[in-house]
Amino acid sequence: MIRNLLAGAIALSVALATAARADTVKVGIIAPLSGPYSVSGKMWETTVKAFQKINGTSAGGHQVEVIWKDLADINPAQAKALAQELVVKDKVQYLGGLLFTPDALAVAAIAQEAKVPSVIFNAATSSILDKSDFLLRTSYTLPQVTVPAAKYALDKKVKTVVTLVSDYGPGLDAETAFVRTFAAGGGQVVEKIRVPLKTTDFGPFMQKVKTVKPDAIFVFGPGGPPTYAIIKAYSEAGLKQAGIRFIGTGETSEVDLPGIGDAALGLETALHYSPVHPSAKNQQFIKTAAEISPSTIINATAVGAYDGMTVIYKMIEATDGRPDGAKALAAVKGWQWESPRGPVKIDPVSRELVQNVYVRVVEKDAAGKLVNREVLTFDMQPDHGRSPELRAAK
Repeated sequence: MIRNLLAGAIALSVALATAARADTVKVGIIAPLSGPYSVSGKMWETTVKAFQKINGTSAGGHQVEVIWKDLADINPAQAKALAQELVVKDKVQYLGGLLFTPDALAVAAIAQEAKVPSVIFNAATSSILDKSDFLLRTSYTLPQVTVPAAKYALDKKVKTVVTLVSDYGPGLDAETAFVRTFAAGGGQVVEKIRVPLKTTDFGPFMQKVKTVKPDAIFVFGPGGPPTYAIIKAYSEAGLKQAGIRFIGTGETSEVDLPGIGDAALGLETALHYSPVHPSAKNQQFIKTAAEISPSTIINATAVGAYDGMTVIYKMIEATDGRPDGAKALAAVKGWQWESPRGPVKIDPVSRELVQNVYVRVVEKDAAGKLVNREVLTFDMQPDHGRSPELRAAK
């Protein structure tokens, strides 16, 4: 009964708005503005302000109003409730944000029922977009960056690997993609370690890796304190000194590098962005973000918000401010543009972002600051998680 009433409220809200052309288009963003992952939420706030300072606060002649909702931690029920509130009460035409996979999955039902285009700024499990025709993603998927990581390991003559991943959707995606790609190239995964999502003590796991003595450890952490703890444990266990390479995805976050210090030097990751990406568009973004909030550290999480706003602006222009989800989606399927990360394209079928993946090595810049320097590019990678081989391996 309650579910039927809720569905009716959403449908009525959308119907009342559909005929009208809005002078102000509202965009609702669900982000961790407090709690353990607030650094990402604050980064998104700075990024959205930087985007609007560069591109203006209107799209297609319509003012764009951003409404923020705080989701402090992984909480699918609250994520769904916030999405409902944004659609029904605040009457947003677009949703964005969503740091973690369980929350994005919870919001998918609202996006589908209300026909509200929803742009995922971060959550990276490959299967999320299958849950609604109105979902887009401007971040990445774990298979998209992990397949290049495995190929890079093979190119570097790595023969044996232990994988260590957080035990939830993205971690399992990363493990599957790495293991299959690495094994197909002749490598051997000697052990697969899965750890609970909120684990913060990785010392015992790293000691186990040291005992096994692989050529490398492949790591996926969820970001925030757990990922910082992974690198700290790797360093304290002496794995680098033992000749065990560290290969990951986004573990060497610019947010954590100052605290990790020189222990991060030489760590290798494959990801879709580094703040030191050498392009004029990226330099403009970094400069503007610093002007808005000098204390905000930008990392790969930020560019998902920047391009999320880029896509939302494009959809507003295409619909002339009207809430027409199908037309909005049609306007961006297959669209290509230049992002601060480099060239990108929305796949017209999957709605995933096709983009470059960069192998990055931590080094010091001219000022002595630790940075993720791009050393190799895998051009325009799709979501490899949609390949029949990887789907079958799950």
